[in-house]
Amino acid sequence: MTAEQERRISAEIVRASPRLRSFVRRRVRDAADAEDILQDVLAELVESYRLPRPVEEVGAWLFRVARNRIVDSFRKKRPEAFGDLVDDPEERVRFEELLPSPDAGPEAAYARVVLMEELEAALAELPPEQRDAFIANEIDGESFKDMAARTGVPLNTLLARKRYAVLHLRERLREIRDEFRQTGEST
Repeated sequence: MTAEQERRISAEIVRASPRLRSFVRRRVRDAADAEDILQDVLAELVESYRLPRPVEEVGAWLFRVARNRIVDSFRKKRPEAFGDLVDDPEERVRFEELLPSPDAGPEAAYARVVLMEELEAALAELPPEQRDAFIANEIDGESFKDMAARTGVPLNTLLARKRYAVLHLRERLREIRDEFRQTGEST
């Protein structure tokens, strides 16, 4: 490898590493796994300079390789099912139907984990009253009338709490939805 190639590789790594690390870290729960994927991608960049035809769009290439490495890592691991997090078998069925099937391949497994992590994080950001109203109605299937009788909170208040929760979740999850749409269009 020539000194010029080494300089270009070093410059590209310095330029792309922070964004690439953030990209991988947002998608891989375990920090050590994320770092391993990042190192694999950067090592592949170094190897690419030994090819007869160098990579032209290095930035795009790095993110494509990173996405492929993330998918590969999900092939090796059994995805954590949301059903493992709830006790009621009826709830498990409802959630499983909303998420991509874990048997639909590594991309679906990856999408499933990312969606669950984002939904859990978005729910955790809600005020407790909004989160409770949303979960009771959307996840547990409880009617607002039953919730009002159980909690003593007026029906309209429960409706408003759920509405605010839905607005927050829509906004919070819009970015991940758009990202999956872009990924689907580019493949």
